[in-house]
Amino acid sequence: MSGTGTGEELGAQAARARALVLLRIRSRATAVALLPAAFAVVLFAAGAQGFAEGSGWDAVRWAVTACAVLVLLVAAAVAIAVVRAKPAVSPTVPLSEEAAPDLYRLVRDLAERLGVPAPSAIALTPDCDSWLEDRTHPAADRAAREAANRDRSGPADGSGPGPRRGRRVQAAPVLVIGSPFLWWMRVAELRAVLAPVVAGTGPSAHPDIAAARRFVRGLDGAVADAAAPVQGALRKVLRLPGRFVGRIARLLLRSCRGHATEMERGVAAAASTRAQAVDYGLRVVAQEQVGLAYAGWDRLLTRVALPAWRMGRWPSRLDAGVVSALTELSRRDRLAEGFTTRLGERPACDLLEEPGAADEAASLLAARLFHGGPAETGPDWAPVDWQQYPEEVVDRKWRSEAARLHRVLDSMGVPPAAGTGSDTACAGVPTLARVVEHLAAGQDGTEELAAGVSAAVARDEAQAPQPVSGGAGGDVLDLWGPDPLPLFPLQPPRTGTELLADHVAAMVCCAAVDTAGAAPGLDWLDGPALLVDGARPADLGSPVLSLVEDGDAGPLRSWLASVGVRTDKPVRLV
Repeated sequence: MSGTGTGEELGAQAARARALVLLRIRSRATAVALLPAAFAVVLFAAGAQGFAEGSGWDAVRWAVTACAVLVLLVAAAVAIAVVRAKPAVSPTVPLSEEAAPDLYRLVRDLAERLGVPAPSAIALTPDCDSWLEDRTHPAADRAAREAANRDRSGPADGSGPGPRRGRRVQAAPVLVIGSPFLWWMRVAELRAVLAPVVAGTGPSAHPDIAAARRFVRGLDGAVADAAAPVQGALRKVLRLPGRFVGRIARLLLRSCRGHATEMERGVAAAASTRAQAVDYGLRVVAQEQVGLAYAGWDRLLTRVALPAWRMGRWPSRLDAGVVSALTELSRRDRLAEGFTTRLGERPACDLLEEPGAADEAASLLAARLFHGGPAETGPDWAPVDWQQYPEEVVDRKWRSEAARLHRVLDSMGVPPAAGTGSDTACAGVPTLARVVEHLAAGQDGTEELAAGVSAAVARDEAQAPQPVSGGAGGDVLDLWGPDPLPLFPLQPPRTGTELLADHVAAMVCCAAVDTAGAAPGLDWLDGPALLVDGARPADLGSPVLSLVEDGDAGPLRSWLASVGVRTDKPVRLV
């Protein structure tokens, strides 16, 4: 225990030392701003006592006074900008104590056992991470209170694990928990993972560290406000003083960055050392589950959620999907026996009163962060359950892409496949044979088709409804700043060849459903899947790439024959 205490004290001392450096930077900046005014006072005092008389000294006195006034005005502008700025706050789903009393009780007991102040509130983030977020900056605190007052489920009354009477709502750091952890982890595992995070409230409560954090976050918010884009020539001219203030704030922030990083490292080291006495053995096992949860979450977002988002639908139970994805992963990796035993324990989501509502809120926020979807549901942005996913997402995706592919072929004047007729009425018949024969004919036609598909996709995406904020303070992303959505895009833009391959594969799947009795399905690890007699056939990606990239239709024709697909039959499009 002495070693633990020594390690914790060293980390806390390092954090406090860096905090003092940050506060000295603030004091030095204040001193520099007051220096011309001090010179002016000295010169006027000297003149009043007869030591500095004459027209020359008068000119110096008024010049120094003018400089002092200008510097004080700039310093006041910077101070006001720092105080009024809204530092970026991580978009989260607020979780009140009424919505999760058992979770709050767990966190409160954990904080008491660690001997640290309890977090002021708990929030969920649609990511595989957990942290303490300082929201004590005045501007962020005001905005958080306003948002909480609009949301009845939010901690508007100051409810939380810590003292809840007569204190500011966000006086202590907010505990942000990754929502996938609640569904995948067991209660004991979640407790072990949160121990070092909650322990961070101890160093955070130190006045110097809290003041240093407010100073740095205020500078960061002032820089972001000054860099926010504006429309109109007049507004740009009026923003020039603000941009000058932003440059000064950026200079101060640059001088603070290294010290702030070291301060946070010291806080993390102190918290980690303090938490070693709580569930240390279980934490090793729990960290393995953190890695698994991240792998399953990433796979679910990129393979399963992203196709639905692109179709204007958002899966409303993403966190529950993580459990299905990881269970499937364990089955494929022959780890099912151990995982089955573990899944028999109480899941952490049982600590919530309404797990489904929390999952839905986190799922919608994930769609906003990673795809840029609207803040509310609508005709073009509707939730979808996992049972409806194959029909509402997979089938619609395939048929929409197949329809787009044939529209591009029609615009290029591509004739129907051999044996289906050559008159004008047959020119637009949506058959798979038409696509295969065109791609097998030559590389130039493939490049033109890929360019046409890319242009069509860009037009459709441009016509899609754009995400609109819910108004000043009315959206969970308002506190993030002017950054466009999505904040964290999952994938880079796709090339023309990749888009064409996706559209050809969609056409193949449509033909398999319409002519071979196949069905759309959902694979928890791979996303949209084609099912033949209830099972997935051999890989379709390689034959499609051979056709698209090399013009070789042989592998695809063999695949189609094995499944029993008729390429000459028309395909139903949307």
